[in-house]
Amino acid sequence: MSKLAYGPRVIQYMQKRGDSLHIDMPISEMLAIVARAVDKRLQDVSVMMLDRPRHKEIIEQIRAAGASLRMIGDGDIAAAMAPSLPDSDVDLYMGIGGSPEAVLAAAGIKCLGGEMQCKMWPRDDKERKKLIDDGWEKELDRVFTADDLAQGENIVFCATGISDSALLRGVKSEGTTAITHSILMRAKSKTVRMIRALHNLQNKTIRLRSDNREHLI
Repeated sequence: MSKLAYGPRVIQYMQKRGDSLHIDMPISEMLAIVARAVDKRLQDVSVMMLDRPRHKEIIEQIRAAGASLRMIGDGDIAAAMAPSLPDSDVDLYMGIGGSPEAVLAAAGIKCLGGEMQCKMWPRDDKERKKLIDDGWEKELDRVFTADDLAQGENIVFCATGISDSALLRGVKSEGTTAITHSILMRAKSKTVRMIRALHNLQNKTIRLRSDNREHLI
């Protein structure tokens, strides 16, 4: 899917001023709205995107507009949520990535009060033909929002970082102790809990399928 994600400040600005972002609008116009919304100079607006060859044209347009780019190797879900995080230095996420990742990101974005717009992006003619043959032709041009991808308010999002990302720090080791960082959020109340946990590896156990018993790590 082609994706565009932004945070609560942008939503509040659009509601107040009547401006609106659309995933298909010129990138220069999009960045100008976001700059006004987050009260930054255009050159200080930070856009996060996966580092992929398919983004070459988008990258050129962002650079031509003068905004700042942050390219990442992976972590599509965390990156899409980044603009909605409190005190985040990421103002906008855009680019093309997996559809399952869009659904997971939409769930987290709803908990944070942000928004996401997505459109189907068939990788080739074969995939486009299959979508049409399966009855999805009318949906190819549809813009899906976070509410479309993750329906209702009875949503809980939780994650633990394995490696460092825009959302969470990864696992760190200090002697026989492992330190993890997790997030737990609820869409209905917009509660966000950040959890730092210390794990004593001398006492940690794992259940093995081979004998269905607990063993020390």
